Parts: sequence; C-alpha cells; structure tokens
Amino acid sequence: MAPRLKLRDLAFFERPVRFARPFRFGAITVNATPQLFVHAEIEVEGRGTAVGASAELLVPKWFDKRPQLTPAQTVDELRRALAIARGLYLAQTDFDTAFGLHAACIGAQVAACAREGIPPLAAAYGPAEIDKAILDAVLRACGTSFFAGMADNIAGIDSRLSPDLASADITRLLSGRKPLARVAVRHTVGLDDTVEGEGGVADARENAGARYFKLKLSGDPQADGARLARIGSELGKLAHDFKVTLDANEQYADLAALRALVDRLDRDAALRPIATRLLYIEQPMPRDVTRQAPLGSLAARGFIVDEADDSYDAFPAARALGYRGISSKSCKGLYKSIVNATRAAKWSAGGEDFFVTGEDLTCQAGLSVQQDLALGAFVGITHAERNGHHYVDGFDGTPATEARAFAAAHSDLYEDAGQGIRLKIHDGDLLTGSLTTAGFATSVHPDWSALAPLEQPKSPREQTA
Repeated sequence: MAPRLKLRDLAFFERPVRFARPFRFGAITVNATPQLFVHAEIEVEGRGTAVGASAELLVPKWFDKRPQLTPAQTVDELRRALAIARGLYLAQTDFDTAFGLHAACIGAQVAACAREGIPPLAAAYGPAEIDKAILDAVLRACGTSFFAGMADNIAGIDSRLSPDLASADITRLLSGRKPLARVAVRHTVGLDDTVEGEGGVADARENAGARYFKLKLSGDPQADGARLARIGSELGKLAHDFKVTLDANEQYADLAALRALVDRLDRDAALRPIATRLLYIEQPMPRDVTRQAPLGSLAARGFIVDEADDSYDAFPAARALGYRGISSKSCKGLYKSIVNATRAAKWSAGGEDFFVTGEDLTCQAGLSVQQDLALGAFVGITHAERNGHHYVDGFDGTPATEARAFAAAHSDLYEDAGQGIRLKIHDGDLLTGSLTTAGFATSVHPDWSALAPLEQPKSPREQTA
C-alpha cells in the first residue's frame, strides 16, 4: 500500500546559470538562464515529516515557442505555472498518495494556466517539479531508494489519467523493472557548435567518448542536409561506430518540408554515414501541425514526439499519426514518463516497436541530472541526451562546498580533473550505482541559504518597458 501524505510547505528558489558556450536550438540561442530549486515539506501518515527537493533549468523558448513572446516572457510563464501549481497542491488538505495528489491537481493546473494564455507544456512544468520534490520526501520518510520505491509503486501510480491502460499494466511494469547500471551519453551538437577539427564533433575532449550523437536541425532541408553531410564526414573519423538521432525542435513547417529532408537522407550518398546510423527523428514539426498531419509513408524512418507531449493522451494520439516513440523528461512529468513506458511495453508486445527516449534540455549537475538519469535508468532508456555537462561549466554558480558534497556522495558521477567538478563519463557512459541512496537519486540537498527566492513573474508590460 502506497504511503499517504499531506503537503505542509512548498518553497521555490533560483540560481543563475551561465553557459560555457552558446546553445542554439530552434530559433533561440541560450547563453544563460536561471535554475529552479523546489523545497517541499510533507507529513507522511504514521511516519512524521520529511523534506524533499528537485531542480531544473527555467529554459526560454522551449516550452512555448510563440514568436510574439520574448525569451524572458517564456521563463516567466514557467514561474507563473509554478505559482499556480503551488496554490493547487497546498489546497489539498486530505492525506493522499503522491500520485493521487498529482492527479487531483493536474487538470485544474492546465485549465488555470490556459486562462492566462500559458500552453499545456509550460503548465505541466509546475506539477512536474513539485512532484519530484514530494517523491524525494516520501522516499526519505520511508528510508528507501527511488529504484526500490518505484518497483513497489510507492507513489501509488494508477490508470486514472490514462484510461487506455489498466492500473495492473502500470504496476506490472514497475515491479518488473531492473534499473540499468550504465546509461550511455548521447552528445548534443547544437546549431552553432563547431563541426570540424579541434573542438568539433569528433574531438574526444568535446564528446567525452560518446557513441551516440544528437544533431540539431534548423528546419531548412538544404542547409540541414549540407550540415549533416559535414557532421557525418567528421564522425566517420571516430575509432568506434556510432548512432545518431535528429532533433528539429518544431522547425520543419509541414510534411512537405519534412519529406524533402527524408528524401535527401534516402538518396544522397553524402548523407549515408548519417542515414545508415539514424535511430529516429525527434519532433520535426510544430506541435499544432503535428496533431493534424499523419506521417504516412514517412513513418518508416522512425519519429518521436517531444514538445507535442503535453498531455497524458499525447502518446496514443501520436501513435495514431505514425509516431513510434515519445521522450521522457522529468521537466514534463515523471509520472507521465512511467505511463508512457507502460504503453510502449504493452504496444510492443503486439509485435510492433514502440519506445521511450531520454532527451535532456534542462538537467544540470546535481539534483536535476541525477533525478532525470534515475528515471531513465529505471524505465530502461539505454542512452540519453546529456547536454548539461557540455553547455554549462560543471557546477558553475554553485557554492564550492555544495559541489564538493555532491561529488563526495556521488563519486561515480562527478570528478575534479583539475578544472572544477564536472560530470564523470566512463567510456561514454554514466554510472547509476550511487543513485540507489534513500531519496530520489540523491544523498545531498542544495545549500538553501545560498539560493535566492524565485523571482515573481513580470507582466508583459513590465518586460517591455
């Protein structure tokens, strides 16, 4: 029986994060953005109180790409989504399971945000971050790890938000999981990243020995084809084989543009190093176009949705359009990842291949990367995009004592090789052994005294003044 809890207090903090290099994806280049931290205090029925934590970047222009909004406005949408979710969660005064609390609030959250013009993907950010902190507290109160706790369904996840499944389907997946001891890094190549030579895609000092690569697309088939040919030529110089995924971040306007890219992949000999190693293409078209555009024959190439994954019914809808996969991101909701992993396993039992992938936009060293890594390792994601360690300089902006505490507690994940504490990558893999500690994949919480309270969202008029 899953433990029941009440949420006693919920506080949000943030810390500025500077990027070590520009990260360009879609129509945005990010050089810095705040990182959110959530502090949750709960009372667990019969077990007393406990504190949990979570963290995630507040990334501009990913959750909401509408061109009329500034990057700052899209970050403020996330702050507002957090504030709305806080009110809804604290208003639940009866004891409930962790998932029961989430299920009681998520519909009202999306509706309240919609009234303020905040789209569902951004709306879900608030509950996603709160849920992680609450789960951390529950696991600590029960003295168990994320892997063991989830196998026992400590959160009480059921099918009330996914009526295409039975609750038994979910508990069967949870109880049968054996978390991965190693997860391969998928190295991101942003649109402004160096391709050739020193600092390029084949430079081991940059890619950390990765065997998987995620290549960003601009939405222009001609330009993307030419750039992919250059990247394929460079990756062909690696001493080991490799696999790639492509990510357009909604930049392909329609099926015609997407078909032009796929035709080049199918016919252009210069793209053969990429095309023959391509695992899937991620979120090529805008989310609203995606929902109205069946892939048809294009589906043979393998496609997944990411930004279009903004509700519990997104994966079944995408499946009907020809998509085979969906991304797991803790910033979109850990319970939705579990539900989608259940679907992929159940559908694949019928002979077709459906899958969940690991895509990292918002995970930095410390709480964020550990919790997302644990989630992926639990549901069986063998390789995951890990761009945080590449675009940010380790624990940049974190007090040295806090960084050292994480490194000491999770020595298989971090090391100081003379340039500060950074993610430790073993022959292209991350190890998950130290994540088996009591709590949600962490023995350490941030130094709360070194964090600033989350800024209050500015009105559009204040932002443009």
